[in-house]
Amino acid sequence: MYIVSLKQFDGPLDLLLTLITHAKVDIHDIFVSEITEQYLESMKLVDELDMDSASEFLQMAATLLEIKSRSMLPKPPKPEDENELSPEEALIRQLEEYRQFKEISGRMQELEKQARALITKLPEEYPLPPPVVEITGLTLDKLQRAFLRVLERARAQEVGERMASREIRRDSFTVSGCMARIQRRLNRGAFAFSELFDADMTRAELITMFMALLEMVKLGRVAVAQQNPYEEIYLSQHTPA
Repeated sequence: MYIVSLKQFDGPLDLLLTLITHAKVDIHDIFVSEITEQYLESMKLVDELDMDSASEFLQMAATLLEIKSRSMLPKPPKPEDENELSPEEALIRQLEEYRQFKEISGRMQELEKQARALITKLPEEYPLPPPVVEITGLTLDKLQRAFLRVLERARAQEVGERMASREIRRDSFTVSGCMARIQRRLNRGAFAFSELFDADMTRAELITMFMALLEMVKLGRVAVAQQNPYEEIYLSQHTPA
């Protein structure tokens, strides 16, 4: 005897299909087998279910009893509508459809399990290698000193302009904007450090431009080189090896 617990089934069709599978009986032969008796025996456990679930199992039990009793009585004449299914045919169709659904559901669960095993970390979860800072022939301190000379010239120019009562334009510079300007210049090829700073730049613009340059060097987007001490410093687009 196959012992079952009704709570482990998703409904009467699930229980009935399990009994059929366990007994190794073809779905079409369930009405001449002991499946009906086994199902009715399982109804002794119906008290463990809630009212809605219990009514579903009891309704299936009534259907099985009806079909069983019909098989023991003389068969009624064929209905006028030949397409109308008998209770036996309707139940068999339900079982076959449920079996197909359960098989497909099982395959989908297996595919989901396989997919979970293939999930990897997102790219952003992996630490990226640090950017390469390329400064050839000079130190960062020397680069800063070169900028201080540019800044000193701008300070002297601003003093002269104030003495001449020239109108000072409003400063509106951002590091990101200056980085874009440097990148456009780099796209045309290498150029001298001094060419980065125009003569009419204000101190605020000079400082913002230099900060943008340092940020690009830090990100590994600019290579800085000086052949010999006190010679011109050149900037070029860094190309990873």
